[in-house]
Amino acid sequence: MSAQTSECFCRGTRSRLALCSLDSSPSGPTSSSSTLLCPSRCMSGDVYDEFDQKVEITEKTACVDFSFNPLCDRRFKFYDSSLVEAIKMEDPAVQEFFRLLALCHTVMPEEKSEGNLVYQAQSPDEGALVTAARNFGFVFRARTPETVTLCEMGRTVTYQLLAILDFNNVRKRMSVIVRSPEGQIKLYSKGADTIIFERLDPSCENLMYTTSEHLSEFAGEGLRTLALSYKDLDEDYFKVWMKRLLFASTVIENREDQLAVLYDEIELGMKLLGATAIEDKLQEGVPETIACLNLADIKIWVLTGDKLETAMNIGYSCNMLRDDMNEVFVISGHTLQDVQQQLRSAKEHILGLSCVSSAGHVEKTDAFADDSVFEEAIIAEYALVINGHSLAHALEPQLEHILLDLACLCKTVICCRVTPMQKAQVVELVKRHKRAVTLAIGDGANDVSMIKTAHIGVGISGQEGMQAVLASDYSFAQFRYLQRLLLVHGRWSYFRMCNFLGYFFYKNFAFTLVHFWYGFFCGFSAQTVYDQWFITLFNIVYTSLPVLAMGLFDQDVNDQNSLRYPSLYKPGQQNLLFNKRQFFLCTLQGVATSFLLFFIPYGAFPLMVKEDGSSFSDQQAFAVTIATSLVIVVSVQIGLDTHYWTAVNHLFIWGSLMVYFAILFAMQSDGLFGIFPSSFPFIGTARNCLSEKSVWLVVLLTTVVCVMPGLVVKFLRVDLFPTLTDKVRRLQQSRKKQGPQEQNLRRVRRTSSRRSAYAFSHQQGFGELITSGKNMRRSTVSSLCSPERTAQSHSSCWIESMLKRKNEVSCASPESEGGAPESSNSAIQT
Repeated sequence: MSAQTSECFCRGTRSRLALCSLDSSPSGPTSSSSTLLCPSRCMSGDVYDEFDQKVEITEKTACVDFSFNPLCDRRFKFYDSSLVEAIKMEDPAVQEFFRLLALCHTVMPEEKSEGNLVYQAQSPDEGALVTAARNFGFVFRARTPETVTLCEMGRTVTYQLLAILDFNNVRKRMSVIVRSPEGQIKLYSKGADTIIFERLDPSCENLMYTTSEHLSEFAGEGLRTLALSYKDLDEDYFKVWMKRLLFASTVIENREDQLAVLYDEIELGMKLLGATAIEDKLQEGVPETIACLNLADIKIWVLTGDKLETAMNIGYSCNMLRDDMNEVFVISGHTLQDVQQQLRSAKEHILGLSCVSSAGHVEKTDAFADDSVFEEAIIAEYALVINGHSLAHALEPQLEHILLDLACLCKTVICCRVTPMQKAQVVELVKRHKRAVTLAIGDGANDVSMIKTAHIGVGISGQEGMQAVLASDYSFAQFRYLQRLLLVHGRWSYFRMCNFLGYFFYKNFAFTLVHFWYGFFCGFSAQTVYDQWFITLFNIVYTSLPVLAMGLFDQDVNDQNSLRYPSLYKPGQQNLLFNKRQFFLCTLQGVATSFLLFFIPYGAFPLMVKEDGSSFSDQQAFAVTIATSLVIVVSVQIGLDTHYWTAVNHLFIWGSLMVYFAILFAMQSDGLFGIFPSSFPFIGTARNCLSEKSVWLVVLLTTVVCVMPGLVVKFLRVDLFPTLTDKVRRLQQSRKKQGPQEQNLRRVRRTSSRRSAYAFSHQQGFGELITSGKNMRRSTVSSLCSPERTAQSHSSCWIESMLKRKNEVSCASPESEGGAPESSNSAIQT
């Protein structure tokens, strides 16, 4: 990766552990993370007794007994019994809460054996919420295109599925309309609190404020939240609405717009049930990886679908944001003028010496005329946080330059609440205006556009599916592997490629320019110095394998030191190993070698005599001497340039020399001349020439004179002007027997009172696929809770059916702020 800066965009660095939080009344029970709490107090992750005292959870703390639910997950541990008691007492609000979680989703169940349920979910968050409902007695058991079957507290209930109002990245919510066995029609909806709160009935105002306070408490733990609501529908109204829906679903023009209008219409006047909180944990090694990449001068940007508060919490947990930073600029303007003013103010604050014109362009002083010098002169650490609707304005042509300049001046950049299209636009902006190699890393379908736009795409294979992996150049299971990909394999690859190119140019200049010097003596008659077979085989046989081994196996320092000293990555970013200067030096070395290869034998041959007293006067002997000297010189040179010797290197280098002599003596033997006299005219030349000691003396002299200047220059440079690589290599040689010392990077934990963010999948939901029935086989649903029932078998290949669906990533409106759950995106731009 050879660029001034490397750009890396990543996502999906966390795994999930989820439960739900509940507000059954204005002062009702609330729970979050791995704990559901009693009505008197709600605090994420803690348990309080009836006296409002915090209870510490230890190994000796008794778990809640779920024996009343034979279908619960035995691995599930829960410590607050108040919510379980509310379930057993048949609290209507609590039951309705869990009923919503069990009905409003697109999860597919698979029952491999009696009571052994496996849920296949579009999002891990969605699967976690359905699992939570299962453990509290509302078990999602089966699904057909027309029905959803639950086991509610041991009683089988089948709901008629009337409609799925699917999630998309504009609506940021999902709803289902079902008919209960009693004939009552209900709409259940879940989505972002800002979206749901706008559609609530005025009678829920008090509960809305209480729930909002609970959500703010959850923010201190960095939890993602969803609001839950429901609505009772009138039979006559629903019939009329359903006819309009069927008509809108069959139109050709503006179909999506008409459906959106109908969805908005029926989702008004809902009643609030509560909220869920999802804990989104960082994968192991994420903070350490980010810190190491920062030391490698890789600029890290975060592109996430989370809201601002959660994105900032993630930034603090990753050590990208710190309390000792000079300033954290938050860009949240709703108009073009507001965003422009905020960007200009932030830039003026950083620069000080610059004059920002009214058009938004920066007029740098002479001291900062060069962009790279200007950015390096910023010693203080700043962070930029910008949300989606502000980013939409900032990406306009008149503001994109000031946005990019400001972002490059900041240590950390976090773009939150961004759509898949905006992710790709940010990557494209850096590619278009900066000499940088961009790398995007993500784990979900909403990262596909970003991954495809970047120079290098990396997909994380995990719970988010395989869309990102299929669209990427590289894939692995953990974000921390990015550190080894870049700092070890990426740096080695750049080092090998540069050495490969430098040596390749050197040996070909040395080989080819001998003809140029020979032209002065043959009148430029196009007569060649070498035998035609040598010209043919030089690059194909004699020198191909050694340079290939260098390009595959060479390494200047080992992998432990590459990780221990991230600054070794910087020469690649600065194009130090192969640039115009290095190309000129390779060319100069090749020209000098060709000059010596020709004129040393040319000057020695008139003075040489054979052992029988005769002189060397034939052109064939002169050609063999130069060819032999050339092969030996380039073989010795690649041996000196090789930093890491393997058995393959030895085999290819010394084997190529032996192959050269074997082919040389074979082609100039009596046998081949007898068979092909016109193709092998140099009969006996090699045998006669290389049997003379004077010839070998000339070959030795030529090799030493060609190799010594470069060897002396390299020795003096390493001794007098060592680079960081030279120092690390010397240290590595002196500590061969000492194991690597692990860096102790301390993870800083932070609690905050900021509002938790809401991460949502930007991929279209699977509601239409479920109602079509294409992903399942129809079967008769019998009594699922009786011992005599036959387990319903669903198609186990439903995931394959969904993967065949076209991966559509739509662009959300910058003002939209809600949706269905997704993992928050930790996007790294370097």
